[in-house]
Amino acid sequence: MKNIIVFALLGIGSQVYAQTNPKLQARLEQQAKDLEGRVIEWRRHIHQHPELSNREVNTAAYITAHLKTLGLKIQTGVAKTGVVALLETGKPGPVIALRADIDALPVTERNSLPFASQERTVFNGQETGVMHACGHDSHVAILMGVAEILSKNKADLRGTIKFIFQPAEEGAPAGEEGGADLMVREGVLENPKVDVIFGLHIQSISPLGRITYRPAGIMAASDWFSIKVKGRQSHGSAPWMGIDPIVVSAQIINGLQTIISRQSELTKEAAVITVGRLQAGIRENIIPEEAFMAGTIRTLDEGMQQKIHDKIRLTATKIAESAGATAEVNIEKKTPVTFNDPALTEKMVASLQKAAGAENVIRINAVTGAEDFAFYQKKVPGFFFFVGAMPPDQDPNKVPAHHTPDFMVDERGFLTGLKAMLNVTTDYMFMK
Repeated sequence: MKNIIVFALLGIGSQVYAQTNPKLQARLEQQAKDLEGRVIEWRRHIHQHPELSNREVNTAAYITAHLKTLGLKIQTGVAKTGVVALLETGKPGPVIALRADIDALPVTERNSLPFASQERTVFNGQETGVMHACGHDSHVAILMGVAEILSKNKADLRGTIKFIFQPAEEGAPAGEEGGADLMVREGVLENPKVDVIFGLHIQSISPLGRITYRPAGIMAASDWFSIKVKGRQSHGSAPWMGIDPIVVSAQIINGLQTIISRQSELTKEAAVITVGRLQAGIRENIIPEEAFMAGTIRTLDEGMQQKIHDKIRLTATKIAESAGATAEVNIEKKTPVTFNDPALTEKMVASLQKAAGAENVIRINAVTGAEDFAFYQKKVPGFFFFVGAMPPDQDPNKVPAHHTPDFMVDERGFLTGLKAMLNVTTDYMFMK
């Protein structure tokens, strides 16, 4: 019943805003519809020419060329390849930041899109394709559209809008810095000081036209771990003469899963341990001296996060010790929990409802994916939400997930994202 009351109040707030400036609201929505085709064209170009984290040189140039036509103040080379643009209205008001991530992934595209990526590269010593397999191309195109529409309506706006086109959301290459963390350290939230930040993520697994959100933690903290198991090399025909690090690694992998299934309080928050890399050996009949594994940890509670870290170290070292081997464990904290400021979230739900319809704006449980948008939210109040783009004819149980070769989105979802970002921006602008 409480939720019903909250949504009713938010709906009233939306109506009050619409009555105070109905012409601007109607104009923004019409301009979004008129720009939809160009947003799709921008996205297809970026999709066809993807670039990996900290290598988004051409993508940044493409974005910059568009922003220059809008008469914005532009800064390039932020956090290596990032682009930041300012729209100054000249009237008192808040400083609102809008963010889009611009990097692609080392994934070989497998779908039949006419604008599918043909790019190839070498990543971690392996040849691979390059693909926008997470929808960042969509985010860029949507924010380019938002920048154009808001620039056209500058005379009716107030405050300052900062457009942040951020590289390396997927993580900087080994030995490099990058992403939101580096942007924050380089001062992207200063000069002028940002009051609030908004961001969205397209979702291939959420129905077209739906917007989903959650106050507080919406996406998990992401940590990376590696474990080096040292045994003793021997001939494959005489394993008793050595200590097999491959068998020990298999036991460790199984042991790690019991940390989640038997030692973590999952009724409190979700948690995941995944081993994504396993390397060992060079020949079929040689038991190697070492094996190496690496993976990710996802948590939504700091207490659980530390407990899981401790349990990984204990599990790996003791299993290895029981076999006469050793295990060296390294855990690196990568991304904090993506935390939506509860008060801000409550204020902005009505803005999403105007974009998609109240029946299509759904509060969800937290997800175990991670987002470095969290680094901005550590400094200023932020609101991050999802925009559905799963084609209506797709089976939700079979639709290609993010980070996969068959990933694709329904481009009709871009208009919903465009309207949502326009609404949260202007609605917040006139709340202050």
